[in-house]
Amino acid sequence: MKNVKINETQRIGAINSYQAKSEQRTEANGRKRQSDQVHISAEALEMLSHNRADQAERAKKIDGLKQQVATGSYFVDNGKLAEKLLPFFK
Repeated sequence: MKNVKINETQRIGAINSYQAKSEQRTEANGRKRQSDQVHISAEALEMLSHNRADQAERAKKIDGLKQQVATGSYFVDNGKLAEKLLPFFK
């Protein structure tokens, strides 16, 4: 059986030389590496602000429901529950 090295050092050197050549090409062209940029539209910012306003109301509702469950006063309407589940079982 022949001994074979799995991690040959020549492979690492090959990757490093590729990266160095890539950097040389970008420098030779006089360009800098581009960075990613994100632009958010005015409509998206408006949606985000509405979402934040709704979160406060939702947090109040959730706190109220938690309190009802903790005190045992939470009531589930079986008819509404069945109505909402019915489409998932069809």
